[in-house]
Amino acid sequence: MIRHEMTVPEAQALPVDVVPLGGLREFGMNTMAITCGETTIVIDAGVMFAEPDLPGVDLVVPDLAYLEGLGHKVAAVFLTHGHEDHIGGLPYLMPLVDGPVYGSKLALALVEHRLEQHAIDVRDRLKPVAATDRVQVGPFVVECLRVTHSMPDCLALAIHTPQGVLVHTGDFKIDHTPLDGERTDLPRLAELGQQGVLALFADSTNVDRPGVAGSERDVIDGFEEIFTSTAGKIVVAMFASSIHRMQVIVDLAAQFDRHVAFVGRGMIDNSETAQRLGYLRIPHGVAIRDTEVRDFPASDVVCITTGTQGEPAAALSRIAIDDHRFVKVDDNDVVVFSARAIPGNERAIGRVMNHLALRGAEVIYEGQKHVHVSGHGHVEELKLMHSLVRPKYFVPVHGEYRQLARHARVAQAVSRTTEVMVIDNGDVLRFDAEGATVAGRAEVGRRFIDGTRTGEVADEVLRDRRHLAGDGLIVPMLAVNMQTGALQGTPEIITRGFVVDESSEQLLRDAALMIRDAVLAAPIEERTDVGLLRERVRAELQRVMRRKAGRRPLIVPVVMEI
Repeated sequence: MIRHEMTVPEAQALPVDVVPLGGLREFGMNTMAITCGETTIVIDAGVMFAEPDLPGVDLVVPDLAYLEGLGHKVAAVFLTHGHEDHIGGLPYLMPLVDGPVYGSKLALALVEHRLEQHAIDVRDRLKPVAATDRVQVGPFVVECLRVTHSMPDCLALAIHTPQGVLVHTGDFKIDHTPLDGERTDLPRLAELGQQGVLALFADSTNVDRPGVAGSERDVIDGFEEIFTSTAGKIVVAMFASSIHRMQVIVDLAAQFDRHVAFVGRGMIDNSETAQRLGYLRIPHGVAIRDTEVRDFPASDVVCITTGTQGEPAAALSRIAIDDHRFVKVDDNDVVVFSARAIPGNERAIGRVMNHLALRGAEVIYEGQKHVHVSGHGHVEELKLMHSLVRPKYFVPVHGEYRQLARHARVAQAVSRTTEVMVIDNGDVLRFDAEGATVAGRAEVGRRFIDGTRTGEVADEVLRDRRHLAGDGLIVPMLAVNMQTGALQGTPEIITRGFVVDESSEQLLRDAALMIRDAVLAAPIEERTDVGLLRERVRAELQRVMRRKAGRRPLIVPVVMEI
C-alpha cells in the first residue's frame, strides 16, 4: 500500500478539479473532492451538529450529488484526523466509495465502530497511514505530513497531481513542545515550498486571534493550581476527542494521588480506544469507573466528562441538576470548563454553569485560569505556514466568510506573489495549463439526518412536512411557577394531524398524567429551567408515543411561565 519511490504518472494534459462540498463559510462538514480524469479522491468527510431551529435533526452532512453525478465512484478517502467535523459524515459517503479509507490509527479506530453501526463492511477497507507515508491513487500521490492539533496523530496532506502539488493542512497549530513529541513537520513543508507548491488549502479557524495558540503543556500550570487548592472533587469538562488534555489531567491526578473517572458514553469510549492504541497512558490504580466515584472521598477523585457546550443530554448537564446516577457536586468541589465556547452555545453553557454554582461548586473557565488552549493555529502560525509553503495559489478553508476573508488578507501580506482565491462550497476550482480558475458550480447543499431513523431528508421544510403528514403534531402545554417549580393543574395536550380514536384518546389522557408525574419527579433546577423542562417533556412523550402507538409525531412542548 505504502511506497516512497512513487512519482505521478505522465498526464500533463489532464486538468485537476478541486470541489469543496462543505467546510467553507461554515464550521463543520469539512469535505473536499479532488478529480483528475476518471479518478476522484475525497479529503475528510465531516458533519455539522444541528442548530436548535432544526427540530428532530441530529446531524447535518453535505449533499453528495456532485459525487453521485461524476460517472465513477470515489477511488479513496483520506482522513486528516479523528474529529467529528472531519470523520462524522463518512457513513453517508461510503456508498459512493469504491476503494479504501486512509487515516491514522486513531482516526480509523474512531470511525470503525460508526461504520459498523451503519452496516458498512469495513474489512480490508480501513488502511492506516503515518507521517512520511505516500499512497498512489491513479494519477495522484498523496503524501502524509505530521501536524500538531488538539488530539494525537493528525496529518496534513501533500497531493502530488499532474498539475502540481496541492497542500491541505487539515486542522493544525504549530506546537513546538507537544505531549507526544510529534512536532509539525516544518522541514518537509519548507522543502515542498522550495520545490514549488501549486496551491495551499489552509485552516482559517483562528485567523482572527493574535499571536500563537500555545502548547497543550501550557495548561499544566493552571491545572496544578486547581489541584493544589481544591479540597473536594474536581470535575473537568472537555471534548471527548481531547486525548492530549485527558493525558494532562491523568498525569496530574497521579501526581496528586487522585483517582480518575471518565464520565459520559463518548468520553468512556474514546478514552478506552486511546488507551488500547497507546495514545493515552494511565498508571496502574489511577483509573476508576464512574460507578465507583461515590466509594472514594471527594478529595481523592477527578472526573473527566463531556458537556462543555451545555448539551442537555451530556453528563455535565445531568450532574449540574443533580440528576446523574453516579456523580454529584457539592460545596468544596470545582468544575472546570476546559474548552472554548462554540458561538451560539453561550446561553446553554451559562445555564449549566449557574446550576453548578447553585449546587455550591466553584466554576472555572477560560479567562479565569489558563485551562484551555486551542488546537487551531493563531495568525502568527498561519503566517509561518504561508512563509514555508510559498504557494502559487492560496485557498482559505475551514471557517465562516469573515475568517476566510481575513485569512486571504494575511496571505497577501506574507507574499504578494501568491494569488488568493476565496471560493465557496460547490465552486469547481480547476487547475490546468492556464493556471487556476473557477470553472463552474457543482450541486451542493445539506442533508439533514434524523439519528433515530434510517432515512434522510433534503431540507428542513420537506422534513417537517413529511413528519407532520405521517405522524402529525402534538403540543403538550403546561404551566409552571418559575420560582418554585410548582406545576399548575394537569398538562393539556393539543393535537393536529394525529388520528384520534377511542384508544388514542385514552393514550393522550394517560400521556398528560405521565407528563405531570415526570415533571413532578424532576429536580427543582430542571423544573425552573424552561429549556431543560421542554426537553424532558419532549423526550418522555416521544418515548410513550413510539412505544405505545408506534408513531413519532412532531412534539413541540409549550411551557407557560407563571
